[in-house]
Order: sequence, then structure tokens, then C-alpha cells
Amino acid sequence: MEINGIEHNEQVRYDSLNLSPELLSALEKKGYEVATPVQGGCIPYLMDRRDVVAKAPTGTGKTFAFGIPIVEHTDPASSDVTSLILAPTRELALQIRDELRDLCAAKEGIRVVCLYGGQPIDKQIKQLKQKPQIVVATPGRLMDCKRRKAIRLDRVKTVILDEADRMLDMGFIEDVTKILDMMEQRDNLGLFSATISREVMDISWVYQRDPVEITVRPVAEDRPDIQQYRVSLNSREEKLDIMVALLEGGEYERAIAFCNTKNMTDRLAAMLKMQGVRCEAIHGSIVQKSREKTLERFRAGKLRVLVATDVAARGLDIDDVDVVFNYDVPDEQEYYIHRIGRTGRAKKHGVSYSFCATITDEVKMDQIAKNQRYDIQKLKYDEDGCLMLVE
Repeated sequence: MEINGIEHNEQVRYDSLNLSPELLSALEKKGYEVATPVQGGCIPYLMDRRDVVAKAPTGTGKTFAFGIPIVEHTDPASSDVTSLILAPTRELALQIRDELRDLCAAKEGIRVVCLYGGQPIDKQIKQLKQKPQIVVATPGRLMDCKRRKAIRLDRVKTVILDEADRMLDMGFIEDVTKILDMMEQRDNLGLFSATISREVMDISWVYQRDPVEITVRPVAEDRPDIQQYRVSLNSREEKLDIMVALLEGGEYERAIAFCNTKNMTDRLAAMLKMQGVRCEAIHGSIVQKSREKTLERFRAGKLRVLVATDVAARGLDIDDVDVVFNYDVPDEQEYYIHRIGRTGRAKKHGVSYSFCATITDEVKMDQIAKNQRYDIQKLKYDEDGCLMLVE
């Protein structure tokens, strides 16, 4: 980990961070004693209400890095919104809410509300009337609530943009800047991201003051333990049979298969069902209630395969995915990183397979391996139908 360009390799224990006994007890109950690098780097500065720009890979504990200081700063007796966390997707917003509620259980009286699209806004406005101190929201739904005068932001002290790069790439930059302009009493702003894009740096330049820059590089100890394979195929028609063969041969109980389009996601789910595989599709055109039910079934082990577009590549709180299939090679390298990051979580071993059926697919995978410095093993079926490593 680097803090303002200076390397720091020492481990940081939670009990060395001047946290309250209540928070330490909550962390101890979860079995946590040592902070992850991004947590050890960010928590002291956010506790001091400093502006922070944190770049860290997916799955390195970013939610607790800002969640712990937020809970510590929150006054249970307050009836004002004093902390705001913005997230690009409803799935990530819900995950953050749940993790914050775990922390808040140690301090009675702290209330957390999540605002996101796909659910009746009246229900969420009713929750806001309970006077939460912490709000987690997607930008669009927060603006809807603000237009209805259902929420006040003028007393917010801490603002966090989680997955800031993704949020700005999705076109939320106008909403984000409007929201930041509403909070004149803001003490600090934290930008958390897997990559630091030009748009993220523009937000930092305008809205932050002397930010602390914390970088957790995806080196061996921070990268998830994921064995990556690319499978060279002769045609697209081979993908389905090979995926089913790999599922059975590897005895994988829980898998996510990623496609580039909604149409392909629905088609693959239908084809897998015809093969007797318990699966469902999830993408942006499926109503939120149905998506949540599908995710609940997947978490409960009632589905073996979740077929998804990149809407599900971030923010899914599922730690025990055995394997990820890139049924379609993604168009963007960042999508590849976040897709395979759904496996190998919580220090477990994971596996990913990427199907290459065209020259374009092969070129994309070459670029991903080179630019991300990934060791991606090449696989190919021989004339006898045996899967072989390609030297």
C-alpha cells in the first residue's frame, strides 16, 4: 500500500486505530482483528475528517474502510442526515447498507436508509421520515427524493463516492456534482475506486482539499486467489456444451456466467435450463423485485448458475462463487477485472474461464493478460475431445 506515494507494508490491527469499544466488539464478533491495507490506510485519515482518494481492487474491504469512521462519527441522538454514501448500482447500495447495519448494531440508535430505483419511492420516503443519520443512495433516486423535498442534505458532514469511476462512467456526473454542491457544511469527501479516471480526478480537483492518496496495488497478497483460463474454440456453437462439461467436470456448485448483451443472457439461461442446469438470468431490463428474488435464490444455493450482464459484475455480496465463466469476452478490460472478482473472495480459491471463439476474442484476451499482468493459462480441446494446456 502507498500513502501519498510512500510505501507502507506494516499490518494494522483494529485495536490500534483508536476505535470505540463498541466497534471493536462488533469487529471481534465477525472474527476480524487485522485491517486490510485499504482499511489500515483510510480509517485514520477519515477519522480525522480528511479528504481521501483511495484506489484499491475489488474485494479488498473498501466498505469498512469508510464505514467504520462513519459509524464512529455518527451521533445516535441526531435526527439529521450527517453521512451520505453514493453508489452506482442498487446492488452495491444494498450491500453497503447491509454491511453498515452490521457495524451499527454495536451502537444503538444509529439508523441507515438505502435509496435506489426499482422500488416504490413512497416506501423509501416513509423510511426517511424515521430520521436516519446515514443514507446510502444511487444518485438518480437521491435526486428524486430531493426534488420531493423528502430529504435534507445541508447538514451532511461526510460524503463517500463508492466505485466513483463506475458511477461517473454511467453518466451520473451531473447528478453527483449537483449533490455535492448541496452540502455546504461538508467536512470531508472520500473517493473510492478500482481505477482513477480523468472524471474522478476532476471531481477531486474541484471538491477536495489536499486529499490523502491511498493506493493498494493488485500485488500477490492483495489479488484474489483466482486461477484464470482462456479456452480456444472453433466456433460460438461450442460454448454451451463446453460450459456444461466444465461445470460437471469441475463439480462447481455455484457459478456466474457473464454475457455482453441482455439478449444473450436470456438465451444462455434458457439453453442451460434445457440442459437441466438450475439457473436464472439477471440484467438491467428485469424488474428489481425479480432480480432480488433471483439473487436470494442464488445465495441460498437454489440456483447453480447466475447468468448476468455487467450490471451484476459489481456490488454482489456473494463470497462463495466457485467459478466465473466469461461466456462472452468483455469489451472493456475493467469489466474483465470486476467479473472475475466475483470468485476468489474472502481468501478462497476461485477459477475463471473465458471462451474465445473468434480472432477478436483472442486479441482481447492477449491485451488483458499483458496490460493487467495476469497469468492466464491457455486451454484447447484436442482431436480426442480432451482439454489440454497450450504451452
